[in-house]
Amino acid sequence: MDIFKVILSKPAKRALLKMPLHIVRKLQSWIDDVEDAGLSETRKIPGYHDEPLKGNRTGQRSIRLSKAYRAIYIIDQEGKIEIVKVLEVSKHDY
Repeated sequence: MDIFKVILSKPAKRALLKMPLHIVRKLQSWIDDVEDAGLSETRKIPGYHDEPLKGNRTGQRSIRLSKAYRAIYIIDQEGKIEIVKVLEVSKHDY
């Protein structure tokens, strides 16, 4: 069963208020794609570079919003419905 619902955590919503407009638009585009086609199909889109994270972020995934910005998300449960929960949107440390 695929996932079609995305929610933003409070920290992610706050971070988006300070982000450049093109980053906010790219995240909204990703959310729209997940809600339209499902997470499994959206992961196949090469422009998002959806990948699992390692180390202290094991169990989380990231997508690229630009060369510098990432959105970190998890698959969570809301009752019996699985959802994508965006935990963080931030500038990536290199």
